[in-house]
Amino acid sequence: MDLDPRLAALRTLGGFFVLRASGPPPRPLPPLAEVYGTGTPGSRRDPLTFRVRKVAAALRAPEARIAASVAHQGLAARLWSAALGCAALYGRIPDLDPDLLRWDPGAAAPDDLWLTGVRPLPGDADTVAAAVLGAHLVPLATALRARYRVAEGLLRGNAASALAGAARELDRWARAHGRPDAAARARALTAELLGHPLLAGTGTLTGTAFRRRSCCLYYRVPGGGVCGDCCFPAPPGPARSAGAPAGSARAPQRPARRPPAAPPSSPHAPSG
Repeated sequence: MDLDPRLAALRTLGGFFVLRASGPPPRPLPPLAEVYGTGTPGSRRDPLTFRVRKVAAALRAPEARIAASVAHQGLAARLWSAALGCAALYGRIPDLDPDLLRWDPGAAAPDDLWLTGVRPLPGDADTVAAAVLGAHLVPLATALRARYRVAEGLLRGNAASALAGAARELDRWARAHGRPDAAARARALTAELLGHPLLAGTGTLTGTAFRRRSCCLYYRVPGGGVCGDCCFPAPPGPARSAGAPAGSARAPQRPARRPPAAPPSSPHAPSG
């Protein structure tokens, strides 16, 4: 199936997979290339700082790097979901060039991302990796590490977790809607992508279940627990935030988490 100009097939997958396409956003929004490469850290005009602050306020995060990690995984999950959904349903993906993709850091999915033009690309793993990892997650991680001192291994784990979560949701949808072809493509692509040098060693994929080797720090927020794919079976005691019960594991098998009082554009559910 060829890509249609509005990527309409993604609508059946739900808002987290949907990518607004073939038209400008309703108001001027920065391209992600600008988000990754320009802007003064701490400036109110800097969308990345705005997003991290928004997440921090919603989570009551005791450290900025926790909010940076959650914000990172949220955007990673959106990008993987759109790319993987297109690859599974169309067999092709749109060019996700950061100059074409506009971002609203305060909006909820699907209105947070707008693709200003659909340029078809192959749907193979190398192309998907270049479109998401190379074009987006590498420069995003560089910006977050420079500003918030987030560990490289944590961000690599976030990227892998977001990919695996998107794949699980897509597999679940495909099985429920009689699309074994889409499920098979999603599983094969995910397995190959997790072997990419930037993701290799971040965790273990068993079927559609993923167990990461790092922690996103969500357990440190008040009322937070460990995510379903966390390396920790329960929040580490000494660092556990007040109000987070020792056995409060987050529900698994979703692209990402929705913590208590999550901001509108954070991902839906635990990373599982």
